[in-house]
Amino acid sequence: MKQYFKYDFKASIVLYLVALPLCLGISLASNAPIISGVVAGVIGGIVVGFISGSHTSVSGPAAGLTIIVLSGISELNNFNGFLLSVILAGVIQIILAKIKAAVIGDFIPNVVISGMLVSIGLLMVLKQIPHALGYDSNFEGDDAFAQADGKNTFTEIYEAILDFNMGALMIALVSLIILVVWQHKKLQKMLFFNFIPSQLFVVLLGIGMNYFYQKYFKQLTLSGYHLSNVPKIDFQTLRQ
Repeated sequence: MKQYFKYDFKASIVLYLVALPLCLGISLASNAPIISGVVAGVIGGIVVGFISGSHTSVSGPAAGLTIIVLSGISELNNFNGFLLSVILAGVIQIILAKIKAAVIGDFIPNVVISGMLVSIGLLMVLKQIPHALGYDSNFEGDDAFAQADGKNTFTEIYEAILDFNMGALMIALVSLIILVVWQHKKLQKMLFFNFIPSQLFVVLLGIGMNYFYQKYFKQLTLSGYHLSNVPKIDFQTLRQ
């Protein structure tokens, strides 16, 4: 619909910046061909979204899929066999949809669903605090409360507060302030603030601030595990 285009366009840019790296990362971490992550993202985001007919459906990459895909490929010891199992799972879902099996969800209280969503949001916020402070060397983070390194979510935050990186903290604070101020009604009336996604702006700003650090405040410069590590892709392999 034309009246929704300006909102959909901004959302599509943000979604692209989030979904594409995540699709590539999940396929890489799952020991699957990296191009399969892109194909899965296109099918999940466009094909499934188009045929579902629901304006509230969510289909896209999720980090929690990594362990499921990795274990599936490892147990079957055959990527093609894993793809067949995915197709069969999709067929089963379509059958369940046709027989209206989703009505079972009506028996689940809304408070349970709301509680689950709140807990997921709270977990995401807590897990991002060490990264915002520039402390956590594990860029992916641990989803569970008890982490693989012997720490837990709260002890990780405590250690991050004691040993934070000022450069990372300044980028995080400036980014949060911009994200909040960007939504002000007066600014939203201006073409620039209404057309450019605030998330894209703060990403570019963060990169620019680090280059500024390198030139004028080297002690604040972020390097090593603080920066994204993009793996080298063999494009010759992708063509095969």
